[in-house]
Parts: sequence; C-alpha cells; structure tokens
Amino acid sequence: MGIKERMDADLTAAQKAGDKVKTGVLRVLKSEIRYKEIDLKHPLTDEETITVLSSSVKKRKESIHEFKKGDRPDLVSKEEAELAIVQFYLPAELSEAELSDIIKLTIAEVGAASNADLGKVMKSLMPKVRGRADGKKVNALVASQLGG
Repeated sequence: MGIKERMDADLTAAQKAGDKVKTGVLRVLKSEIRYKEIDLKHPLTDEETITVLSSSVKKRKESIHEFKKGDRPDLVSKEEAELAIVQFYLPAELSEAELSDIIKLTIAEVGAASNADLGKVMKSLMPKVRGRADGKKVNALVASQLGG
C-alpha cells in the first residue's frame, strides 16, 4: 500500500472516529498532493509524495519556531501535533552514522575533492536522503566532510 492509499484509509478512519485534528491535517496534505499532481500532470509516485510531505514538515517546523519566538504555546502545541501526524507518513529519519556513510559514498561517486564541489555532491545526494534527513543538516555534514 502506497503512502497516498494509507493516507486515504487513515482519513476515513479519522473521520469515523471524530478526530478533527487528524482529519484536518490529512485533508490539507491530500490537497497539497493533488495540487502537485495537477502541476506535474501525472499521479505522484511515493518519492514525489515524500517531497510534498517533507515540504509540509519544513513549513510546520518554521511555524513552531516562529510561534515559540512569539510566546504562543497554544499554537506551538497545535503545530507540534500536526507535525507528528505528517511525520508518521515519512520514512524513518537516518541516524547520524547512516547519513555520514551515505555522504561518504556520494562524495566518492561524484569525485568531489573540495568545498567547490558541494553543489555536485548535494545534487546527487538529496534524492537519496529526501524525507529522511533535514537538508540543512545534510549540507552542513557535506561541507564538514569536504572541508576536513
């Protein structure tokens, strides 16, 4: 069962259970996925769906950060609850060691030697770790491995 099918089944279950938060989040996600499908003119693959979900996670994390700065604990808790629902549909996060190994392999694949090759490494690396690692964290690790 693909991600979209699992989301459809969970949406139906959430509606029957009267879970308004989960129902709302899943409806928004389905809408974002549908807009992306219209934009690309084809049904999304699981990998493309993960990209949409990752974008949603990033937005929610930014909102949480801003709400914390604005001293709005009510909105922070709401966003954190929604974030947990979205993250449920993403693959498990890579550990630091796993991510480091993938970075080392990718650096060897593209033949990178210095920070000037950062873009080449990131271009090859991000499709491998999309949805399983934060882009900023990946960039920092790649830069440290290339510079060190």
